Amino acid sequence: MKFLTIAAALAVLAIPGLSLAGQVNVNTADAETISAELNGIGLAKARAIVEYRKKHGPFRSVDDLSLVKGIGERTVERNRRDIQVADAKKK
Repeated sequence: MKFLTIAAALAVLAIPGLSLAGQVNVNTADAETISAELNGIGLAKARAIVEYRKKHGPFRSVDDLSLVKGIGERTVERNRRDIQVADAKKK
């Protein structure tokens, strides 16, 4: 019985495209959070996202992430449901 449980868990984890990441607002999150929450985004790409945001302002849509060097449309599509682009509230 234990074998079946382990086998089932491994089967679920092996499904391509399965996202175990959480949602992240790319307009407010730091690079460490972005890289931890988005699939296919390492720390270097996450830092590029933050630098792009600082230089060009907040992202207006999820698709705008593909404007960041190193972030392709495929990466955006893979993470679409986990990416938020809400503006930061100014105090």
